[in-house]
Amino acid sequence: MPSARTSSTVSAAQFVPEGKGWAALRSAACECRGCELYKDAKQTVFGEGPVPAPLMMVGEQPGDREDVEGHVFVGPAGRLLDKALAAAKIARDEAYLTNAVKHFKFTERGKRRIHQQPRRSEVVACFPWLREEIRVVQPRLIVCLGAVAAKALLGSSFKLTEHRGEVLEQDGLKIGVTVHPSSVLRAENWAEAYEAFVADLKALGKSL
Repeated sequence: MPSARTSSTVSAAQFVPEGKGWAALRSAACECRGCELYKDAKQTVFGEGPVPAPLMMVGEQPGDREDVEGHVFVGPAGRLLDKALAAAKIARDEAYLTNAVKHFKFTERGKRRIHQQPRRSEVVACFPWLREEIRVVQPRLIVCLGAVAAKALLGSSFKLTEHRGEVLEQDGLKIGVTVHPSSVLRAENWAEAYEAFVADLKALGKSL
């Protein structure tokens, strides 16, 4: 089982009921005060999907829609991920989806809430939840979507650009890496970025 790669005085560990099932974990996560992000977010957004599951996908953090609705990957990036998984012939309903950080971090710009990347200390603080999700989901393959998720599991020095589309071994786990679907949405050449993302998923899916 992986462990956080850096130490932090702030941690969700005291809120995590280690060894419990998924329902108990999700319930406990709603009361997590392991970092400051809970103060501004509307709610904890825990992972969802079959338990156990052959595939676990880990993103960065919930976005605005996820924070409002309380479910993972229901915003624009989630819809793109659904489309890409279908194109890669990976069954969405067989995958467990979660994030490295369970609360939405943002800055307000008028009436809009603009995503802010979580700090390393916030990722480390939230890691005990991800560790327990891995334990209960028992995935054959974990796919990290983006650098934040990849560094949560593979260490702060990990470079996504050097290993994109690859499956690595870490702490007895098979961990694949690719970009976050939100980066595809922001890409200057959307079609090219989307095709590259689907190609990554197809390559990673061969490990299932």
